[in-house]
Amino acid sequence: MSFVTGVGLTSFGKREGSSSLDLMSKAAESAIADAGLKRSDVDGILCGYSTVSPHIMLATVFAEHFGIRPSYAHAVQVGGATGLAMTMLAHHLVDAGVAKHVLVVGGENRLTGQSRDASIQALAQVGHPDYEVTLGPTIPAYYGLVATRYMHEYGVTQEDLAEFAVLMRKHALTHPGAQFHEPITIADVMASKPVAMPLKLLDCCPVSDGGAAFVISREATGDRRVRIRGCAQAHTHQHVTAAPALSELGAEISIAKAKAESGIAISDVRYAAIYDSFTITLAMLLEDLGLAKRGEAAARVRAGYFDKDGEMPLNTHGGLLSYGHCGVGGAMAHLVETHLQMTGRAGNRQVRDASVALLHGDGGVLSSHVSMFLERVR
Repeated sequence: MSFVTGVGLTSFGKREGSSSLDLMSKAAESAIADAGLKRSDVDGILCGYSTVSPHIMLATVFAEHFGIRPSYAHAVQVGGATGLAMTMLAHHLVDAGVAKHVLVVGGENRLTGQSRDASIQALAQVGHPDYEVTLGPTIPAYYGLVATRYMHEYGVTQEDLAEFAVLMRKHALTHPGAQFHEPITIADVMASKPVAMPLKLLDCCPVSDGGAAFVISREATGDRRVRIRGCAQAHTHQHVTAAPALSELGAEISIAKAKAESGIAISDVRYAAIYDSFTITLAMLLEDLGLAKRGEAAARVRAGYFDKDGEMPLNTHGGLLSYGHCGVGGAMAHLVETHLQMTGRAGNRQVRDASVALLHGDGGVLSSHVSMFLERVR
């Protein structure tokens, strides 16, 4: 058993003068304070990778910088699924008695600390070094290929994908820490610059500076009791040229295992936090996870199903598409927002009922998946 006892999040966007360690430290300090703990209470640390600071011992580098001496330290690399993978590992560590309070932290000054070309080159390495990278594709290009196939198989249109960008931007408008606060329309998405067709600029997450952190504890540290009920992973491939059929991707595998472990059904879920690096990512994952039928997620967006006041509130902070994406910390913001919702601390974004939440992370090109259920307990 484990509890998410504290969360911390910086604003995302351009944060001139802040290093990756600075952003991680600010988020970590907030998370520890939120848990009602002191730095000396932290006996485990899990740290996400950084493309800006690719140190081979990043977890201990951060521990030294932050002023803690944990009995357990580990750096994790599973692409966009890293945040939830670290949470799952922390859950198992505290449940096994290896540590009592594990600090999970990620953050980068990816916007101001790294050139655009360097960022693109680093991210392109998810491709196969012989069969893909040599042809020059980037992450958006890989997802563009997936999107083209998905649209062909399930009758999804570019306008359908645009719905997800508009929804995430609408949610970001109400969060002061979001990178973007200008509303957009379907027409704006359609008119935005082509990046890797059918994906256009507003179908893609931005590059951001930012940091996020949380504390996973063996026991609750206060009255806010949010428990990790069950979680599971699936890893079907690394390279898009080796990916299975669209109907056999890892999200379906990981959610089935997480449901079996937790005893929670999708019908029990009241809030969803789903990885959204691109509009196609969010559309596919919602359908793979059972939150919409194949090809019908966009129709649910149009019907208000995923609105703050809808039947299944989704990424109420604005997600990667509009709150921002600073690497590992980007998807960790989904869990921070979920915790705020579950503990009634989301302010003007507060939903009616977030007693049971589903979180899902995706790394690579729909390669690695982590599904997780959280529940509020009395």
